[in-house]
Amino acid sequence: MTEKFRAFWLEETEAGVIGAVKQIGAENLPQGEVLVRVRYSDVNYKDGLASIKEGRIVREYPFIPGIDLAGKVIASEDSRFAVGDQVLCTGYGLGVSHFGGYSEQARVPADWLVKLPEGLSLREAMILGTAGFTAGMSVEAILSAGITPESGPVLVTGASGGVGSVAVSILAKLGFEVTASSGKEHEWELLKRLGAAHTISREEAQASSKGPLGKGLWSAIVDPVGGAGTGERLKAIRYRGVLALSGLTGGGDFGTSVHPFILRGVTLAGIDSVQCPLPLRLDVWNKLATDWKPDFLFEQAVQEVSLEQLPEAFERILKGQAVGRQLVNVSAE
Repeated sequence: MTEKFRAFWLEETEAGVIGAVKQIGAENLPQGEVLVRVRYSDVNYKDGLASIKEGRIVREYPFIPGIDLAGKVIASEDSRFAVGDQVLCTGYGLGVSHFGGYSEQARVPADWLVKLPEGLSLREAMILGTAGFTAGMSVEAILSAGITPESGPVLVTGASGGVGSVAVSILAKLGFEVTASSGKEHEWELLKRLGAAHTISREEAQASSKGPLGKGLWSAIVDPVGGAGTGERLKAIRYRGVLALSGLTGGGDFGTSVHPFILRGVTLAGIDSVQCPLPLRLDVWNKLATDWKPDFLFEQAVQEVSLEQLPEAFERILKGQAVGRQLVNVSAE
């Protein structure tokens, strides 16, 4: 008899997209060389969008969302992975075009998997997940441009969210003077516990400048928010500074001029965690497990939810009410 297991199953109805926990079998899973018993996943903004038709993330139903997963290999047709290996998967088509991590079992292409780095537990890996990995890539872009703590203060926007909270923790651990921007003033104390030296409002972080350039305030900016504020933030970056842009919760468009780029040599670094090349992917994950590991975050800004509680978790993240990371406990071991 085929083993049955639980999965969060999305179906399209006349009333819209409906999600519920359902018993399925391995025959319901898509093709892939490796079968994983999933222990943890998490909730990202893209997961929230995947839960609604208007989000335009999922094109075909029924579907299992979840753009991240971590667990143990239970069957493998690829020599790189053996039964019992602890692995994680983020990005590629997971939870978008390929059944995702909100399932007690997942079958995925071997090329998408990363062996769990030494120094990280499965739980910690999914507290980080795509958001933490994106934060790590943002930090990597800043450091690769030669920015150091001596270069001056850095700004993190959307700091109470997933990418922002991890970025605050990593940059503070590396010795940077971090200013955390958040519209949730009641979370400013948490941001200071994560390592922020200063906290400012969302409005302060995108205050407009009259001319093409403003005062050079920041040596670098981690910006998972996007939108109109990004154009203003570019004006406030110091000479040869960097803005690492990874999100669009503030909107998909922004206006700017060439002046920050040709007068201050500013770099606008686009951060794409989905198709990140494997060598860089492994390097960032190894750093997240060692020198960049945001230990304090794992205990201070995590809310654990079950598969059954995913609808409420989606609602929180879509309404901008989520703080830190929402960890999904997929299956008990």
